[in-house]
Amino acid sequence: MPHSDELLFTVAGGVARLTLNRPQARNALTFGMYQGLIDACARIAADGSVKAVIVTGAGDKAFAAGTDIAQFRSFATAQDAIDYERFMDRVMGALEHLSVPTIAAIAGACTGGGAAIAAACDLRVATRDARLGFPIARTLGNCLSLGNLRRLSALIGPARVKDMIFTARLVGAEEALAIGLVGEVVADAEALATRATELATLMAGHAPLTLRATKEGLRRLQGEDAGGQDTAAQDTTRQDTMGQDRPGDDLIRLCYTSADFREGMEAFLGKRPPNWTGR
Repeated sequence: MPHSDELLFTVAGGVARLTLNRPQARNALTFGMYQGLIDACARIAADGSVKAVIVTGAGDKAFAAGTDIAQFRSFATAQDAIDYERFMDRVMGALEHLSVPTIAAIAGACTGGGAAIAAACDLRVATRDARLGFPIARTLGNCLSLGNLRRLSALIGPARVKDMIFTARLVGAEEALAIGLVGEVVADAEALATRATELATLMAGHAPLTLRATKEGLRRLQGEDAGGQDTAAQDTTRQDTMGQDRPGDDLIRLCYTSADFREGMEAFLGKRPPNWTGR
């Protein structure tokens, strides 16, 4: 779990809320905060009561203004950089692999590591004054890992990723909405908190296995290794020749053989709300 009050973790009504809590530093991320995200995701994964997750920043000035630059002062070798990016991949992977839906509630600046966290979430809602991007070409001169490039490309396409990084500009909320970087724009931080809670509560009431299978299927289609093809997703249309599974058959079995599927049918036919159990 989080190692300090720099990452707040609460659960209410089946919704977990992770708050990046360094408003005095525009929620710039320390290594402890990143580790806290990994630990929080592990706790959520083990807690069957959590049905949706909101990730947000404290205050209304920033979601997160990237990694705290002071964290890099100890870097002395190429291995330091490799270890850092692999650590970042663990952080984003922890969010990406959660079986429940995740929402990034973005107010103000959302840059660098903060934007990477937002991209690793399933849905993104932003305030009108939100600004998103990776201005590393004019700041640190570092690069994004292939995992982060994969997530961004899946959202907005390679050409727009190049545009954002090559120009080092920050994308405003309306443009982010137009290109698919965020899914919704609201007026201000108060409206953001309300809308994120509404969405999380809505999804928490839906069939958890449907959400889980959809997340996992799309993740596989994007390619597990980020830099190449995922053999489990290379061909989703070929016929099985000797009774062998096709890619995704495990997800089909997960849903169609579940008690929830039977409950959904009976509830629909009985004209009553289903009682989802996730089994």
